[in-house]
Amino acid sequence: MSEARIDGSHLPVLADEAVAALRVRRDGCYVDGTFGRGGHSRLLLEALGPAGRLLAIDRDPDAVTAGRQMARALGDDRFRIVHERFSALDAVLDAQQIEAIDGLLLDLGVSSPQLDDSSRGFSFSGDGPLDMRMDPTQGMSAREWLMNASQAEIAEVLKRHGDERFAVPIAKTIVARRGEAGGTGLQGTRQLADLVAGVIRRRQKKPEMGKNPATRTFQALRIHTNDESVELARALEVALRRLKPGGRLAVISFHSLEDRMVKQFIARESGKTAERHPVTGMPLTAPALRDCGRILPGADEIASNPRARSAVLRVAEKIAETPAAGVGRPAGRFH
Repeated sequence: MSEARIDGSHLPVLADEAVAALRVRRDGCYVDGTFGRGGHSRLLLEALGPAGRLLAIDRDPDAVTAGRQMARALGDDRFRIVHERFSALDAVLDAQQIEAIDGLLLDLGVSSPQLDDSSRGFSFSGDGPLDMRMDPTQGMSAREWLMNASQAEIAEVLKRHGDERFAVPIAKTIVARRGEAGGTGLQGTRQLADLVAGVIRRRQKKPEMGKNPATRTFQALRIHTNDESVELARALEVALRRLKPGGRLAVISFHSLEDRMVKQFIARESGKTAERHPVTGMPLTAPALRDCGRILPGADEIASNPRARSAVLRVAEKIAETPAAGVGRPAGRFH
């Protein structure tokens, strides 16, 4: 996620671009699937008119608390936040009696508050427990998984989600270290980061400049711990069903694996890579989306917020009904 802490505030990456890409209708119904600290939600509310409606979702309890505080401060009954994964969008919309939406925004990855809080375990810049869960109240922490997974399983996760070419020696070292003194050698983020750095530096002929050797390992473990690839795939499929014709999907990604998933999804559903008739060459199914392109942060934004440098915003528009989509009920206040 793109929200960066600057002088106590939170500045989302590509904020104006994302809201503009959604082409917000003043009376429309929109979903911010990754509330974070509300940077995008505030801009969406500004763009909506009195009859508009904004539903925010986040799986992080701290983000939901911040969202509820924002709701109380604003006193705006056009806005509501729900504690849930964005892959559960179908159920969330049903619970809110919303049949179809005019736009969905997803800002993927972790936010600065999550990275800056060492107790969450997302970053190697400080020392904290190896947790890495977006929702610390559910599921298995990264350390619990590392203490029980096989060497082959660990190596596979590091390869698949981190493109780590030293996945096998790193996995081997992790398994050896976790058996030392009852696992005390694998307690915190600093220990893991130092372990990974040691493995890579012994094998790397030329160190990568400006990048911590543990970056890919931490990324891979975070994605695996939170099942992020599956979550994203499910959310994209739900968006396809629940967007109204003319409704827009906007997704901000921060690493190539996420961006590739979004790019391939839009390409398939817009007909670019759809299965084609062997004789006519025409797509066998009518395209459901129109690819509206991608947007990258400008030099000024990258200079003011270095975490923006890897951001990619992809946008698509719904152009056809699918069986599960409906005409939608009017926006306005929540019921």
